[in-house]
Formats: sequence, structure tokens, C-alpha cells
Amino acid sequence: MSGKRTFRYRVVDVFTTQALEGNALAVFPDSAGIDDATMQRIARELNLSETTFVAPATRAGCVVQVRIFTPGRELAFAGHPTVGTSFVLLDEGVVPKNTERFALDEKIGAVPVRVEKGERPLIWLTTPPIRYGQTYDRAVCARVLGLELKDLLEIAPQHVSAGNPTIFIALRDKAAVDRAWLDLGSLALLKGGDPDPVCTFVFATTAEGAYSRMFAPEYGIAEDPATGSSTGPLASYMMKHKLASDAAGTRWVSEQGRKMGRRSLLHVQINGEQGADGIEVGGHVTPVCEATMTL
Repeated sequence: MSGKRTFRYRVVDVFTTQALEGNALAVFPDSAGIDDATMQRIARELNLSETTFVAPATRAGCVVQVRIFTPGRELAFAGHPTVGTSFVLLDEGVVPKNTERFALDEKIGAVPVRVEKGERPLIWLTTPPIRYGQTYDRAVCARVLGLELKDLLEIAPQHVSAGNPTIFIALRDKAAVDRAWLDLGSLALLKGGDPDPVCTFVFATTAEGAYSRMFAPEYGIAEDPATGSSTGPLASYMMKHKLASDAAGTRWVSEQGRKMGRRSLLHVQINGEQGADGIEVGGHVTPVCEATMTL
């Protein structure tokens, strides 16, 4: 870019109805004139879990293109940026407010969005195809998380992805989830030389669904308050191992971020038998501020 230009952006808290909770997101509604390298530098400057940049769609049937950046790298797909950006598009009339279904053009492809009307609209995304990968040794997982083996359920931790590769580790209770911690050095031990970045997701089952935390130091995120891209795979993993509560039925909630003081509620809708017709992840969005950045 040459010369000074001013770009408007908004900050919204996603997966919450309370300001200063949930997962904060910066949205640049018009990214024209911002090159890729500057997008990455802006995301690093703002230092939120993710920052999104809106541009004209490149795929047919999508309302806009959305580029998603963590402080460390660009993502093909992410949940709270999809939900939060959808809210901004609706709030600003880029997408008409009475629209119930539309799609966003993200690196992973067209991501369907559904709006459930109400006093506070609930915005849902459809999780992209879920893929299962390798399993991990429970004892190694316990050690790198600073836990004892008895803190883990007797279920193999596993690599599962719907765009963002994630290692899921089932723990016995909320207290174990709160005690867990993972830094970059420990993650390297867990991965055993695998060069590809990965998130690490720990959880315990609850009557409502799950109590969760997620660590992603390779993405520049020590801990994420709410991870929509991992919540669809979480639901799939829980159903695979029969961990989902019967009381929760086909609609349940993953509570994440409480340990950080950023409580987030990620709603899950299971469509069809074992999610055969798709797994949706939804949440409320709370606007916080509007600002400009001059570059």
C-alpha cells in the first residue's frame, strides 16, 4: 500500500450475550486495498484470537469472501470468525436482516450459515466435512498437560479435523480440565516431530454437553476462549465414543473459556443419526466497539 489510508473495523464478542465475555473478533467490513502481508500484520497488532477481512466473493452462491487470520497465520476456516462476521454483515445490511440462510466464501470453501430468529438471533454454521487421523498415547498426553493418567478417560486421544487439525483429549471432570496446561515445548513432545500446526482440545462431559478448553500456541494463541471450528469435531468425537449425554439430546452446549474469564457458550445441533445430515455450531454475538486504523 502507498500513502496513508484509514480502514474501519468492528470488534464483537462471539458465543456470548455479555460484553467482554466470549471470544473477541475484529472484523474489517471492507478490506479493499489491504494486501495479504498487511492483513497478517494487522492481526498480529490487534492480537485477538482471529481477525477477519471481508472482500467480494470469488465463489458462486456466496455473499462475500472472508479471510481469517490469527496473530500467527491465516486459517482456511474458523468458527467464531464465521459467526461473528455473519453478525456484522447482517447488522450492517450487507446481508438483508431478514435473510435466514446464506454462505460465506472461505479458504476451505463455501460455509453455510443459518440465522435462528429471536430477540437475540442465534447464528449457526454448518461444520465442514470431518476427518479422523492418528491416535495418541494417553500417558504422553497426561504428562504434557501436567496431569496424571487417571485424569484422562480410557479413550484414545485422537487427531480430528474439519479444517483446523485438533487433538481431542477426554478428561474425567471439570477440575482436570481446569488444571490442564500446554505450552509450545510440551506440544512438540506430544506431536513427535510432526511439522504441521495443530490445536489441542481438552474436555469433560456434562449433562448439558461439554466443558472445554483449547490451546493453540503454534497459531499464536496460548488459549482460545471459544473454538467453533473444533466444536463440530468435538461433537463427532463424543458421539463416536458414546460420551454425549442422553439428556442433551440432539442439541447441546459446549462451555469454553471460563478458566480465562471469557465464558463462552457454543451451541451444537446434531442433524440426522449421529450427525449424518450435518453438525451445526451456533452462538450469539455481542457488539463491543467500532474503530479505525490508519496505515
